[in-house]
Amino acid sequence: MTTPALLPLSGRRIPTLSPGASSFPHHRATLRLSEKFILLLILSAFITLCFGAFFFLPDNSKHKRFDLGLEDVLIPHIDPPKEGKHASGQVIIHGQGGHDEHRHREEEESLRDKIRADHERALQEAKEKLRKSREELQAEIQTEKNKVVEDLKKKDIGPKPLPPVPMPKVVGVSDGEPPEPDVKEKRDKIREMMKHAWDSYRQYGWGHNELKPLAKKGHSTNIFGNSQLGASIVDALDTLYIMGLHEEFKDGQEWIEQNLDFSVNAEVSVFEVNIRFIGGLLAAYYLSGQEVFKLKAVQLAEKLLPAFNTPTGIPWAMVNLKSGVGRNWGWASAGSSILAEFGTLHMEFVHLTYLTGNPAYYQKVMHIRKLLAKMDRPNGLYPNYLNPRTGRWGQHHTSVGGLGDSFYEYLLKAWLMSDKTDAEARKTYDDAIEAIERHLIRKSNGGLTFIGEWKNGHLERKMGHLACFAGGMFALGADGSPDDKAGHYLQLGAEIAHTCHESYDRTVLKLGPEAFKFDSGLEAVAVRQNEKYYILRPEVIETYWYMWRFTHDPKYRQWGWEAAQAIDKYCRVSGGFSGVKDVYSSNPTYDDVQQSFFLAETLKYLYLLFSSDDLLPLESWVFNTEAHPLPVLHLGNITLPGSEPAQR
Repeated sequence: MTTPALLPLSGRRIPTLSPGASSFPHHRATLRLSEKFILLLILSAFITLCFGAFFFLPDNSKHKRFDLGLEDVLIPHIDPPKEGKHASGQVIIHGQGGHDEHRHREEEESLRDKIRADHERALQEAKEKLRKSREELQAEIQTEKNKVVEDLKKKDIGPKPLPPVPMPKVVGVSDGEPPEPDVKEKRDKIREMMKHAWDSYRQYGWGHNELKPLAKKGHSTNIFGNSQLGASIVDALDTLYIMGLHEEFKDGQEWIEQNLDFSVNAEVSVFEVNIRFIGGLLAAYYLSGQEVFKLKAVQLAEKLLPAFNTPTGIPWAMVNLKSGVGRNWGWASAGSSILAEFGTLHMEFVHLTYLTGNPAYYQKVMHIRKLLAKMDRPNGLYPNYLNPRTGRWGQHHTSVGGLGDSFYEYLLKAWLMSDKTDAEARKTYDDAIEAIERHLIRKSNGGLTFIGEWKNGHLERKMGHLACFAGGMFALGADGSPDDKAGHYLQLGAEIAHTCHESYDRTVLKLGPEAFKFDSGLEAVAVRQNEKYYILRPEVIETYWYMWRFTHDPKYRQWGWEAAQAIDKYCRVSGGFSGVKDVYSSNPTYDDVQQSFFLAETLKYLYLLFSSDDLLPLESWVFNTEAHPLPVLHLGNITLPGSEPAQR
């Protein structure tokens, strides 16, 4: 019979027959040897082999020995006395003479005795195991597994204590009641909408990432790895706090303390988890002073760091929280990372370094900035795609909307958050905005200012709802603009706000579409059916709020109130708030998703719009791209761990 080859399978070896060989008998009657006896034979053969190999070794002290003494052992090159070099660059330390040979033989004999005793003990244990029943063995295996799990849990229990750092001065974290009764009435209505959204989530989707308000059950998407991380809870905390909904805030805090666990086998979006979870937890910590939020933020941040293990240091779009394995979205250009994702980490990571004393976070984001500074930019524009393996741009597509938006926002906000000391960030922002204004910003035939998208040398005359945040960004960055252009950028912000209001006003529901065009006689109107939806997005209202803060023009409150009324009329259902699929239809269908950013951003910006300016004043707070407020770091002469004083 042909000898069967042995192939590995799941850590075991199984017999397979070579071609043309006769098969093994199929009848179990021919294989009646006891399983225990076969196992004993294998163990005996293995032990005999070990003993044989050991006892038949030549007794020659010139052979390499088991211990790591000085005699006759190869070690890395050093310069001791009495040495002779090998061609390899290593050295042999010569023996100290024949008088040690007897001692060497005794040590080797002692080692043999020890190995013999170990083998006898192992054989005895194997015999004892073979006497046990299958059930007893399985119970022992399960006990060992449980012990390993418990040991791993013990290693994970309790985050490392964080170094004490001075709490940044926090001002304007509550109240903000407007003096005008009609404005207060509007603000109270926004608060009631928040309570309806939260109570619905509390009742029907608690612990899930988001809510399906019509189906009245939890909802999640792939950005959270389909794990139940309570995204709506974390995202809503700071909104609840500033609205004075303290019982609801306490409920959220208790859930986080008891249930928020990042040791899950889930592949999450680094960007989304950073802006929603780390941003939300840090904001809740700074507003409330509750340590649990800081500790949870740091636990999660440590899970994101493996995403930066790429040849360039540009992080992957996704990372598995358990394994640390990262990858990019399949749809992104040639396996690229996305500008708005790897470029929207700076605010949170600087605060992480400040709170933990760990320089890694600051160094990761500064490395990204330095790498981008060295790269050529077509027409001064940043393409939306960058390959993390090669460090080269992907498709030359530039947008201030999706894929690009918050990269520019975080350049400006890095400067603001540094108490306007990060001059490098400000210069990078100014240069980028200059190129955007030159190549992407145009006026339509009807006089509407819009921001188009640059695709392979061609300007697409389409603006997304996401790009409407830029009106607020231009206003926020006006102070400090080069060449006394503050007035120009404040005016540009006002023009963008006007265009985005038109995109709302030209629909049936008075809610804006996802994207709108400026050609073929149509202006600020969606053309494609798949661009006519509204998913409770905040960007237009965000711009209204910034413009209100900088100008106090009453039209911004009026426009914000129009949007709030439309949301309450067309998006409110008994189980929360839902997006709608067609803002041009008088009888729209719902998408049945209450987005977590509706609680984090849309309702927060509306509430702030109808509050006085002393609630979260912009001199003291900088909002991340998920509307989570982080305090300005007035570091003075203190430098962040890992930073260079010259950069501040």
